Amino acid sequence: MNATTCHDTLRLAEQLIARPSVTPDDAGCLDLIADTLKPLGFDCEFMDSGPETFRVRNLWAKRAGTSGQTLAFAGHTDVVPTGPLTQWDSDPFTPTHKDGKLFGRGASDMKTSLAAMVVAVQEFLAANANPALGIAFLLTSDEEGPALDGTVVVCKQLVERGEAPQFCIVGEPTSVQQTGDMIKNGRRGTLSGKLTVKGVQGHIAYPHLADNPIHRLAPALADLVGIRWDEGNAFFPPTSWQVSNIHAGTGASNVIPADCVVDFNFRFCTESTPESLQQRLTAVLDQHGLTYTLSWTIGGLPFLTTPGTLVAAVQQAIADETGLKTELSTTGGTSDGRFIAQICPQVIEFGPPNATIHKVNEHVALADIAPLKAIYRRTLEQLNMGLSA
Repeated sequence: MNATTCHDTLRLAEQLIARPSVTPDDAGCLDLIADTLKPLGFDCEFMDSGPETFRVRNLWAKRAGTSGQTLAFAGHTDVVPTGPLTQWDSDPFTPTHKDGKLFGRGASDMKTSLAAMVVAVQEFLAANANPALGIAFLLTSDEEGPALDGTVVVCKQLVERGEAPQFCIVGEPTSVQQTGDMIKNGRRGTLSGKLTVKGVQGHIAYPHLADNPIHRLAPALADLVGIRWDEGNAFFPPTSWQVSNIHAGTGASNVIPADCVVDFNFRFCTESTPESLQQRLTAVLDQHGLTYTLSWTIGGLPFLTTPGTLVAAVQQAIADETGLKTELSTTGGTSDGRFIAQICPQVIEFGPPNATIHKVNEHVALADIAPLKAIYRRTLEQLNMGLSA
């Protein structure tokens, strides 16, 4: 392992962690990355978006190859809030080494990945001055937030300009115990709903003069909990439906509520669609004769990259670097991969272990940093070799 480039990855990761880039504040992270990429021949374009009260920075940086095929490295510079500083063992925006780990907010999610990507590209271009493979970076400061003015905005512009990449690696922390033991070759879709069941408010001692919406809802809720929405498939577990909140009443113990509000969410696989899930759920509500209103929010559609060029390249890079036979998975939450998959045929997510993401004392093992960078570099080499043949 090249000790110099390993040090370069760590140094860049520390510089990024030191910038308090809580959504949507980029805190200079994208400028730092752009300034590193420009000397390598990248054209760097900032695509800022959003209202002045929530201004999002986006970076599209591209270096063309001779084949017309491009691999995009995608990710985010923003991090979630730290919470009470007193709960941290060290300042979350002061990169700190302890017990063989690098501590700081964003260490795992996902500033170490960003640093490893950049240094991997530096190494690759040092050995391949005129590669067949084009390389791009699609980075945003709004992935942890509403994600309305981040990656989705850039993707729209790339489609309009005919610049959509053919391959994409999203640097989300996907590994479990060791860098390389798991990659995500897809993600489930997410569909949320807010159901308001109407009743008639009244005194609890006179139920005949009221209509309790909780009682109305309960049988329908039991039916919905018992539904098997689909069977899943070889790549996805079955679709799940979960209630997250139920609220009714005024807080008084002697008042039958006028309505009952239920928040719920589907995490759905490619065997179901938003339309089919909506139809099945409303059919149950109507069967029970409920009076209700219902609003829906689609957070993202499911995507799947079946084993092929990109998956094979990443798997081979992981095997060559670590000896691991990596596991393909579609579990977990959503990421910006859901937007990129709409414009790019092959998308995977790969990064360091995720055990401490969004937690106090977030960290990444120092021993995971060099392999992560090397796997990104080997993937570049694998794809470039295939295009050069």
